[in-house]
Amino acid sequence: MMSFGGSGLDRAAELRKDAAALAGSADARAILFWRGKPMVSQGQALVRVPMDHPVMADASPDYLFLGRDGDTPVFAADFSQWEPVNAHMPDADTFLDSTEQHHPVMPDDTVFAELRAVMTALGPRDAELAATAKSVMSWHLSHRFCAKCGVESVMAMAGWQRDCPSCKAHHFPRTDPVVIMLITHGNSVLLGRSPGWPEGMYSLLAGFVEPGETIEAAVRREVYEEVGVRVGDVGYLACQPWPFPSSLMFGCRGDAQGRDLTIDPEEIEDAMWVSREELADAFAGLHPVLKPARKGAIAHTLLHGWLADTLD
Repeated sequence: MMSFGGSGLDRAAELRKDAAALAGSADARAILFWRGKPMVSQGQALVRVPMDHPVMADASPDYLFLGRDGDTPVFAADFSQWEPVNAHMPDADTFLDSTEQHHPVMPDDTVFAELRAVMTALGPRDAELAATAKSVMSWHLSHRFCAKCGVESVMAMAGWQRDCPSCKAHHFPRTDPVVIMLITHGNSVLLGRSPGWPEGMYSLLAGFVEPGETIEAAVRREVYEEVGVRVGDVGYLACQPWPFPSSLMFGCRGDAQGRDLTIDPEEIEDAMWVSREELADAFAGLHPVLKPARKGAIAHTLLHGWLADTLD
């Protein structure tokens, strides 16, 4: 099962102008983030607190309105300026940040944890809330200054806009379209890996869609650029929001016109054709080298569907 999308969250965009009043209501709740990491309880649910909870004293005053969960207004609060005391700090060079940070006013079983590490434990609603908050917060972090005049902009519309106080330009969160491809030839599927991935981890090839390009054209271009393989027919399968930092993954399948690989080392570290039997062993944890794509990711779902012959 894929994480992050499809819970039917009511984003209540029509209420964003009135979000400040909503935040003052007794039933409003906040989910908490520290430098992109959500606070979770026992690793299985997002922590939700009233807006007047003591922990909110360490949050940024600019809340992001995520929508309504039933009748409950839900906000995201950023704790990035809070400095943990005597805590393990993230290692920026690791593929997955396994450190956890605990806020002293919260229960002992609540921690800020890497979203990749907990995404499969979260329910659909929590996962969509977390993905939305992480993506929009990342956008604010990387788009602080007006793209038209360079002046620092300010958050507006409950976090769904930035306004320039100088030239009055409005800026809106963006999602990067990415194609991720199940490329097959006969009984084999094409897998690759990027530098820095855990040993043995391979996944489907993927790449950004360029301006003026269709999804189908992006699939063919990316596969040829990365491994030198020409692709014929291309079809759409499924999509997934991917908040690392803010992408929408378009899952596609494609028919390779050959098997010879010419790997571009500037694009990927390695690539190989993997038979159904080898992939089945990898999913079962029996392959001596190959580790499958991460559970919860669209690559894992597509590969599982190909093995089970349930993609059509």
